[in-house]
Amino acid sequence: MQFRFFMPTKLYFGSNCIQDNKEEFLQWGKKALVVTGRNSARLSGALADLTRTLEQAKIDYELFEQIEENPTIEAVEAAGLVARRFKPDMIIAIGGGSPLDAAKAIAVLAVNDMPARNLFDGGFAVQPLPILAVPLTAGTGSEVTPYSILTDVERQTKRSFSDPSIFPKVAFLDARYTQTLSRSVTVNSAVDALSHAIEGYLSLRSTPVTDCMALEAIRSFGAVKQALLNGIFTLPDREALLQMSLVAGIVLAQTATTVVHALGYSLTYFSGIPHGRANGLLLAEYLRFNAPVIPEKVNSVLEALGLGSIDEFGELLNKLLAGDEVFTAEDFERFAVLASKAPNTAFTARQPNLEELKQILMASLPVTSHKQ
Repeated sequence: MQFRFFMPTKLYFGSNCIQDNKEEFLQWGKKALVVTGRNSARLSGALADLTRTLEQAKIDYELFEQIEENPTIEAVEAAGLVARRFKPDMIIAIGGGSPLDAAKAIAVLAVNDMPARNLFDGGFAVQPLPILAVPLTAGTGSEVTPYSILTDVERQTKRSFSDPSIFPKVAFLDARYTQTLSRSVTVNSAVDALSHAIEGYLSLRSTPVTDCMALEAIRSFGAVKQALLNGIFTLPDREALLQMSLVAGIVLAQTATTVVHALGYSLTYFSGIPHGRANGLLLAEYLRFNAPVIPEKVNSVLEALGLGSIDEFGELLNKLLAGDEVFTAEDFERFAVLASKAPNTAFTARQPNLEELKQILMASLPVTSHKQ
């Protein structure tokens, strides 16, 4: 048996972890570019806590609050120009997956004057700036991964680049910052984390270590599924969700994703379905597709969730993710072709051909002969 495991991010978890660890920021310099979206960092209270801490530490900072959901290659290129002009010592990312992923690209572009599209080529001439991450959702796990996922308008899909140097150096996880999230965002984020755990567990790249962690994350989802259904969350529920996302993110950093993400990207790009929800709509059929080749693992997933069958899992996801989208056979053809070209599809335990990709979509999503 041979495998590797690398997770270099230092973690602080718990209420007030930013304020209680002011000295951590001082280790990375005296000047920070704070990268975030337009609203969530302020609404959650995270930005106020961070800026107060930076001011107490006498760290100069500039705010970049222009990260949109599903950031494009062009958007991070513009942000890179801002970073090169400001010349920070560190990048501090506050937000969900979009600001965290964008910050990783900005950390590279801040010290490498190159087109953002070259990020996908790897091999940066200058090592990226250190990244400190403050997640505001419990879903992406980006605070503990070496991946940055960006929207490629030219290719009409999402693309990722990966490098060990863009692992955040430090992550501060305070579940209080997730208390302002709506039920839909909370559910979609939790299902995103669940997809990371399930895909990591069923991946060809899974290891005994990641399997243990993935099952723990899946059990955590099972333990809070009633809260997700009810939409009523205590702080301990929020902490359990944040810890689940963290553990699933560590799994993801080792295994990468599989065909669920490859297919889900098109649902987000072409239909505007939030990323986590897009993955969740496909998860039950993903289990069903893989069951013939790894039945023991599929059964372990269901057991960890506290469910008796794939059908029961599908019913749970339908209750959590109910929507009114419809698709055409032409949509499925396009989505399947794009997924067949995605590198992460190759990590799926049972390798799907083009027809099987379309069948997964048809079994997961409502289809019509024409759209209104």
